[in-house]
Amino acid sequence: MADAILVINAGSSSLKFQVFSLDDGDMAVRFRGLIDGIGTRPNFAVKNAEGATVLDRPLSAAEGGGPAACLAFLGGWLREATAGSQLAGVGHRVVHGGARYSAPVRIDAQVLAELEKFVPLAPLHQPHNLAPIRALMASQPNLLQVACFDTAFHRTQPIEAELFALPKHFYDEGVLRYGFHGLSYEYIASQLPRIAPKIADGRVVVAHLGSGVSMAALAGGRSVGTTMGFTALDGCPMGTRCGRLDPGVVLYLAREHGMNVDEIETLLYKKSGLLGISGVSNDMRDLLESDAPDAKLAVDYFVYRIACELGSLAAGMGGLDGIVFTAGVGENSAVIRKRICERVAWLGVDLDASANESGGPRISRAGSRVSAWVIPTNEELMIARQTQRVLAGIARGAAKV
Repeated sequence: MADAILVINAGSSSLKFQVFSLDDGDMAVRFRGLIDGIGTRPNFAVKNAEGATVLDRPLSAAEGGGPAACLAFLGGWLREATAGSQLAGVGHRVVHGGARYSAPVRIDAQVLAELEKFVPLAPLHQPHNLAPIRALMASQPNLLQVACFDTAFHRTQPIEAELFALPKHFYDEGVLRYGFHGLSYEYIASQLPRIAPKIADGRVVVAHLGSGVSMAALAGGRSVGTTMGFTALDGCPMGTRCGRLDPGVVLYLAREHGMNVDEIETLLYKKSGLLGISGVSNDMRDLLESDAPDAKLAVDYFVYRIACELGSLAAGMGGLDGIVFTAGVGENSAVIRKRICERVAWLGVDLDASANESGGPRISRAGSRVSAWVIPTNEELMIARQTQRVLAGIARGAAKV
């Protein structure tokens, strides 16, 4: 009997995965792991539900030479590790679903062809997200696969939040503010009624602060604005990505520095952000520990820009009831949370220093007009839930036939 869901989050040289149990409708994690160094020095590491290492070993070139080989190895390992279990389906994180997909979708050849059209919109993510889908379609054509989109949650934005001030036909062609990190925001929205019920139906800014950084404005749990736009370059500064940038800078780089499209893309995606300003690291932990003046400058700039974008999102909603910090930096850096909250104290945030140091979940004082929270995100669980909903929909459809 099919009683497990495999979740895959594929990058350029890595493949993160989790296995969720479907026993009695439960969504408990059974295994979580990573294959990294794909194509160069591949390594397979997996832990069980308790966090104990089950296996950690290098893979041969045949085992880890590409997505297809890695999936074949992972499939063989899963069959041994979960003897008696069978996959009900595989849920994939897909960064871009364009304007068309506002919900998870079962993948077939036609859907895959549609998703390939979005590669130019997310050139550093989409091809790698689609590679394992293509490999599994070839090796296991009857296995149900579901695409879960980082853009889908933001399809509730009003047109004025999506629009660029370009000739309207570009919007009609799909040049608009898509927004990303939607799986993270959808998970946080699902947790607010339980953790922070007083703001769940109100106006909330969620700050997803990790290596990739964005914020989203939620009104009644629905996205009404976000900092990332047409691509994952826009908005807040990130580990290696520039964030908000005057488009004239791109023209200047091309004309005065003779940079071509590929060189500019590499600069903006991989050599900018915290790394570009500091010249030290793209890791916030390194910057906070560094005595280098430019490391301090990078942190100062990061906090300043987050505060500016937060104020902009609050203005778009006409007010603010709560702030939620999530993802690596948001969940783990009390210093960054403190500095951001101090910057936006004018909005009505009264930080509780002790609660902030202990990690919350509530980090604002009881009388704070705008409450502040720390809520860990779980994109993989969101993907598993979405995959389960698609499975349930298929089962209901079959029952009606």
